[in-house]
Amino acid sequence: MAHHHSHDSGKNLRLAFFLNLSFTLIELVGGWYVNSVAIISDAVHDLGDSISLGTSWYLDKLSKKKATESYSFGYRRFSLLGALINAIVLILGSVFVIREAILRLQSPEMSDAKGMFYFALLGVAVNGYAAWKLSKGKTLNERVITWHLIEDVLGWIAVLIASIILLFYPNPYLDPALSLLIAAFILWNVIKRLRETVFLFLQGQPLDVDKSAIEKEIRAIVHVDSTHHTHIWSLDGEHHVFTSHVKLKPLQSMEDILHVKNELKRIMKKYPFEHYTIETEFEGEDCFLLREEKHDHS
Repeated sequence: MAHHHSHDSGKNLRLAFFLNLSFTLIELVGGWYVNSVAIISDAVHDLGDSISLGTSWYLDKLSKKKATESYSFGYRRFSLLGALINAIVLILGSVFVIREAILRLQSPEMSDAKGMFYFALLGVAVNGYAAWKLSKGKTLNERVITWHLIEDVLGWIAVLIASIILLFYPNPYLDPALSLLIAAFILWNVIKRLRETVFLFLQGQPLDVDKSAIEKEIRAIVHVDSTHHTHIWSLDGEHHVFTSHVKLKPLQSMEDILHVKNELKRIMKKYPFEHYTIETEFEGEDCFLLREEKHDHS
């Protein structure tokens, strides 16, 4: 199932990239044609989106490469790098939109309402389709990119509403006011995504697995005495890594060891661990790492 999602992520990112780039070019030409600074500003913002989408697509492809001597865990973490770059680009883009909206409020101008209306319909259709395709994505990279596209959809919905109102009640302040509200909403959500991405980059424990619950399950296995040095981190927000030391009670036979190992494998299969390493320690065996840990805390 994970392989299926990973395969889809590349196709979805590629589709989003080409849709966004094509629409950016249409915006640049159309914005100049209808003499709309707002549409040209959005085109500049979309150009930044296209660059980050292309980067994400490349890094997503790279993340699917097999493990090598240099990258023994594989390249999945490159997808997380894509999420980080995209979050930063989107924050910069939102700040740019806010700046443009404030400037427009200070020096109000009337736009071509009819031209805005037709561009808004096209913008909602193109970006809405791309956002829908990517919304099914599982990786953090895809989720961040989805916010790129949701920002554009909301932006064009605002332009659509504003253009309809402007057709009947001309008001130069309406469009920039809506742009400010939408940009602030997107900025809030992207900053939350950025925090999540940085947290995973710094090998914070992923939120979809409970370390204490897993340790409790392991300690419930017959012949297991205790656990220590348990660590969980994520490669890309979807595929995780687990390591732990398991202290065993006195064992009577080799079958007891096999039973513990089989139970450990059964527990591991329940969770999204791409890699797991468990060291079993026998009664009386001294763990150097545990000794160091106790020394550090004393």
